[in-house]
Amino acid sequence: MAEDIADVIARFNAGRDPERLAMKYRAMRTNAFIFLRGTCHLFYAGLPDVPLLRDAPAAWACGDLHLQNYGSYKGDDRLVYFDINDFDEAALAPCTWDPLRLLTSTLVGAETLGVNGPEAIALCHCFIDAYAVALAEGKSRWLERETATGMIRDLLDALGDRGRKEYLDTRTVSKNKQRLLKCDSRKALPASDEQRQKVTGFVGRATAGEPNPQFFRVLDVARRIAGTGSLGVDRYVILVEGKGSPDQNYLLDLKRALPSCLVPHLRLKQPEWKDEAERVVTVQRRMQAVSQAFLRPVVMDGAAYIFRGLQPSEDRVDLAQWQGKLRRLEDTLADLGRILAWGQLRASGRQGSAIVDELIAFGENPAWRSDLIELARLMALRVEADWKAYCASGLGA
Repeated sequence: MAEDIADVIARFNAGRDPERLAMKYRAMRTNAFIFLRGTCHLFYAGLPDVPLLRDAPAAWACGDLHLQNYGSYKGDDRLVYFDINDFDEAALAPCTWDPLRLLTSTLVGAETLGVNGPEAIALCHCFIDAYAVALAEGKSRWLERETATGMIRDLLDALGDRGRKEYLDTRTVSKNKQRLLKCDSRKALPASDEQRQKVTGFVGRATAGEPNPQFFRVLDVARRIAGTGSLGVDRYVILVEGKGSPDQNYLLDLKRALPSCLVPHLRLKQPEWKDEAERVVTVQRRMQAVSQAFLRPVVMDGAAYIFRGLQPSEDRVDLAQWQGKLRRLEDTLADLGRILAWGQLRASGRQGSAIVDELIAFGENPAWRSDLIELARLMALRVEADWKAYCASGLGA
């Protein structure tokens, strides 16, 4: 069994940058929650063939929804939002697939959060009840600082003290009154001369038509380290001139877009996208109330990439800081459920997804909620078993 899991994981990750892939494999040995984040393909390969996961209304899905794939960011309207923030695996799927993965991540991550089994189940009920009620209301809303509460409000309040200079100081070093990217093997690794030239040339061509192309003049390029599932995928952090002075430089993210691991397991017909980056960006724009600055699909050397800005306002809620007050976690999980429902409602009726009335009817029916939590419990057991088998293999050791 251990060899089988290791072989499946190795085949799926073949061709990735060896240095960052080794980081991913080591991280996945830490605990079952990080393993879950790094093996979305295993999760969907193991879905049971049951009506609740087969016949639920079709909805646009993030695809890799777990506790760490929500976060804050500044939208292109300059306001800071809290929303789902990773759409690499986005696809048209039964509306139950995203909540099932989130519920599973809650159960698998319970020990990491410091909650016991019954408390984790209670958190699942908070999430799914809020999700269903928001669907039944049929109105898409959003979370920003003025509408957020609890731990999410705490995060958004704290972001007000973060300036660009302080953010740049964490990601760069100063040399001769100019900034260079900090290659600390935590957030970034050095790029080769060939990679620098490729990315610099691409950014120059891609932004030549901008009102102020000088804003995008490349100062430095590094290989970016971020996330778990995508570690090893071709990805760069780019330091550009921005508004002129070193303290007004900007950071950009350029990430290769790969096929969604959901698609091989879906019976729903998928749109014919121009490329994988168009899929990711289109679904992200549909599901988010407001999307991030500079977000766009691009092509570099014939391959699809996602181009966007990196900002001081990007962060996640530290769920471990629930201060022994379970209500703080319950309120946060309820908000995560509402955010998902709002995204599905916002993207409804597009290219095969269910219309709002179908999602409302699904949300109004209470019969499926406990069944989905039970399916999540079974999936969590499977993830735990797969993680133990992985740890028993030599991969990542």
